[in-house]
Amino acid sequence: MADIKILIADDHDIVRDGIKMLLEDEVGFSIVAEAENGVKAIESCEKDDVDLIIMDINMPEMNGIKATQKIKESFPEVKVLALTMMDEDQHIRQMIEAGASGYILKSSDKIELVDAIKTILDGKHYFSEDATQSVMMDLVKGTTKKDHTDPGNITDREKEVLELIVEQYTNQEIADELFISSRTVDAHRRNLLQKTGAKNTAGLVTYAIKHDLVDIQ
Repeated sequence: MADIKILIADDHDIVRDGIKMLLEDEVGFSIVAEAENGVKAIESCEKDDVDLIIMDINMPEMNGIKATQKIKESFPEVKVLALTMMDEDQHIRQMIEAGASGYILKSSDKIELVDAIKTILDGKHYFSEDATQSVMMDLVKGTTKKDHTDPGNITDREKEVLELIVEQYTNQEIADELFISSRTVDAHRRNLLQKTGAKNTAGLVTYAIKHDLVDIQ
């Protein structure tokens, strides 16, 4: 099995070096490129074969949010793991909406970093527990704001599918859990995207939490 090719995008040399040190001995991982800003990250995707990007949010020239959006438009198969600080709640949400598959704190250890990478490459989302609590509070505070979409038009079956999506089930796992076909799950997912106005799975997760459609343990 070929190595997972990773790009590290951060404007601080010490951060990039630290991540490389954490991953250099990890079997199956290969650091193929580095970038000090969003523009360089995009250029690296164009010339290097990249599977996953560990992306800082705040960078000069082009930040991680804009870079993630552009990269996902041109290279939808590339996964993005956001690097965050505890006080970047709003930016974290914007990163997820831009297409990032999850986020991890810069203070995280090797075990969590490797777990996050493997989870994302498995087609799921990874939300750093420490940062999640802060983001959840931000979402709760925002529930008083009116939204143009009405959660009342989501069917009971769609709510069941949405809850499993939030719990990071794959389409096949949802199909098995609900005793329906994978094609039917795809149809429910498309309907949910249309009804909620979400652009991707991360958007569905944000919508579900914001409208209190699922129980967060």
